[in-house]
Formats: sequence, structure tokens, C-alpha cells
Amino acid sequence: MFSSIWNFVKRHKRKFIFTGAVVGGVYFLGQYAQKKLRELQEKEASQYIAQARRQFHFESNQRTCNMTVLSMLPSLKEAISAQLDSDSLTALLRTKPANKLEIWEDLKIISFTRTLVAVYSTCMLVVLLRVQLNVIGGYLYLDNSSTVGSTQNPLAPPDVQQRYLSSIQHLLGDGLIQLISVVKQAVQGSLASVSLKQSVSLLELEQQLTWIRAEVESGRPLQRYLLAADEDALADQAVGLTEDDSSTIRLLNETRDMLDSPDFSTVLSTCLNRGFSRLLDNLAEFFRPPRTDSALCFAPDSLSAVSLPLAKVVPIINGQINSICSETPSHFVQDLLLNEQVKEFAANVYETFSTPQQLHL
Repeated sequence: MFSSIWNFVKRHKRKFIFTGAVVGGVYFLGQYAQKKLRELQEKEASQYIAQARRQFHFESNQRTCNMTVLSMLPSLKEAISAQLDSDSLTALLRTKPANKLEIWEDLKIISFTRTLVAVYSTCMLVVLLRVQLNVIGGYLYLDNSSTVGSTQNPLAPPDVQQRYLSSIQHLLGDGLIQLISVVKQAVQGSLASVSLKQSVSLLELEQQLTWIRAEVESGRPLQRYLLAADEDALADQAVGLTEDDSSTIRLLNETRDMLDSPDFSTVLSTCLNRGFSRLLDNLAEFFRPPRTDSALCFAPDSLSAVSLPLAKVVPIINGQINSICSETPSHFVQDLLLNEQVKEFAANVYETFSTPQQLHL
């Protein structure tokens, strides 16, 4: 029996060799495929974890942006109020001075100027901090990444972050003073000849604000109020900056490039449109017809049908800064912080500076 089996094997030896080779090849091929599949799965899992960690870091950074904006609004309000002091004029009016009309005229200009400056500067603060904190956030993500950052040579060490973020003081200082000057000139051109006794409707008030905006925004770009135009001035904005601190200068220059981009201009313009729209919504509450006049209440043009003497509008305008620069989330600030274009822009900035190949070193 064994001889017959052996003879069978000898007769079919080539088939057995071929079959063995095929089976062996299939086995090793299967092992190789399984290995590659495991590697692919591990790579995909690693990428998913990295992406999830990156997304979590980004969302945390946006919450920091929102909190930072809210924490800085009282300082902004204080800076505006110090430059455009309406309280002293109001106090003078209570003493019934001989030059009462002159003081009212000054109060008219100051009230409109400071409210418009509050809208402009709050919008600028929101978008500028979105740039700065997402630039820093992107670099911090890379610093915490095992593939790029290192504790020995971080891209954004704490001292650089502090010096870089201190550049926001330009908006609260020289930039704000320049903005006030431009806005005040436009307000005087629009309202100086309008009598305090003249009645104005909300529609007419909107037209005045539109004209003032056109004057303010038709000149040099609004970005000049955020960061100075030259590198030396940029360097001076960082408190305690030394000549050798190239990292801070690099961050400031990269920020200036972002501010000069068309995307930044578009987002800032969107915020300004929303900000002035919200301002008009706030003012509309004071132009609503009496509830007893049902015919006016339901008329399509009811808001334009109600008029108030400009003297009564001035205190209303003067008080709007309390809503605009409120450290508690008001409708005005929430409209800006939750704006979809602002969110998308922030994501693009973060993406740029958290991706290794995008570094401008």
C-alpha cells in the first residue's frame, strides 16, 4: 500500500510542488495583506485621534477668544469714555449754565461719536482677537504635537505670547484716538447743521449713520487702527521687546499679513454691518408708536412714521455704549461672537498656523 502511495506521489510530484507553492504564496500574501490592513487601520485611528484632539483644541481656543473679548470690553468702554467724556457735559447741563445751547451741541457730537466708535472698535476687537488667539492657538497645537513642537525650542513660549498679545493695546490707545478723530469729523459733517429741535425718524437716523459710515470707511483701510503700518512700530508695540526677539516680530508681521488679506476685510465688514444693524434695532425700541395707536403699530412704515426731537435722541444714543461694550453677553456682542463668517474665518486662521507646512519660519 505504501509503495502505491509513493508511486502516486512521484507521478503527481509537479502538481504537489505547484499546489504547495500556491498555498504557501496565498498564506504569505494573506499575512502581508493583514499586516498592511492593520497598519492602515492604525494610521487611520491615529489620524482620527489627532484630528479629534486638534478639533477639541480649536473649540477650546474659540471659547478663550470669546471670554477674552468679554473681559476686554470694560477696558475699551473706559478708554472711549475717557476720550469722549459726556458725563461732565451732562453734569454741566444740570447747573443750567448760560451757554446751555453750546454744551448741548457738544454733547450731540460727542454722544454720536462715542457710540459709533464703540461699534467700530468692538467689531475690530472681536476680529483682531480672533486672528491673534488663533495664530497663538495654532502654534501651541504644534508645540504640543510630538511631531513638530518641542519643549526645548517652542514656537510660542509664554514670554513671546505675552509680548505678542500686548499689541492689542494699540487698539485701546493710539489706534482708538485716530479712529475717534476720523469718526468725530464725519459726525460733525453730518449732524452739526441739524438743530436739536428738529424731529428725526428712525429712517432718517439710519440715513445719517449710513452717510457717516461712508465717510469713515472711504479713506484709508480700517486696519490702520489695529496695528501700525511699519515693522519698527510693530516691534515697539510688544512690551519689553528686544532686538533679538525675532519670534515676537515674526508673529506681529504674520498678523499684519492676515489683517491685510481680503478675507479679513470681508469679515470685518460683515461684523460692522451686523453691529450697526443691531444698533438700529436697539434704537428702534424708542421709536415705536404708542400701543394705543393700533393703526400705526401695524403699519409697514410705522417706525418711519414716528419722529423724536434730536435733543431727545441724544441721550438715547449716548447710552448705547453700555449695551455695546457690555462685559455680560449682550445681543450686540453675541451677534458678533456667534457670526458664522467669524467662526469660519477663525477656523481658517487656526488651520493655517496649526499645519506644519504652513509655518512661515
